Amino acid sequence: MTDIDDLVQRVATRAASDSENLPEPVDDAQIAEAEGQLGIALHPLLARLYREVGNGGFGPDYRLLPLLGSGSSVVGEYLTRREASVGVEHPEWPEGVVPILTWGCAMYAGVDCFSEDGQVLLFEPNPYNGGSWEQCWFLDSASLAAWLETWLAGTGWFEEDAFDREDLLEPQAWDQAASRLSSGA
Repeated sequence: MTDIDDLVQRVATRAASDSENLPEPVDDAQIAEAEGQLGIALHPLLARLYREVGNGGFGPDYRLLPLLGSGSSVVGEYLTRREASVGVEHPEWPEGVVPILTWGCAMYAGVDCFSEDGQVLLFEPNPYNGGSWEQCWFLDSASLAAWLETWLAGTGWFEEDAFDREDLLEPQAWDQAASRLSSGA
């Protein structure tokens, strides 16, 4: 079993123990439908989570959004944010970053499907004061795998007791924000 296989299995075990009503996983046709609507391929690990663990409903705090469907979903949130960002002087949402969960207060975790490791980004709109949105984007984790490991270990910044720990790693400014927002990619 590879490390990613082991990680997906541990996420599935945790997801099943956290929720009695975990949504059924999606199938390959639903992944293809989502990617067709998104216009991009999902990061491979993210696709595996939806295909092997469940259609959202697991993960930290508010839990992963469903991939497709009515109401708030990965596809719906991405398309709404990208539509509002196309053709404007100061785009808010970069192409390729799919929102996977909401932290509340208009904050989102997103996976950069254009990065090899699936960087997990934090969109936090409170610093916005007009102009560019780059100050609202933070690197939460260098990879989706590492972000999941943090959740499994209970050591993320989002944990209830996080600020009591001396080893807390908070999200840092995303150094690609300005270029990705200005390029449309």
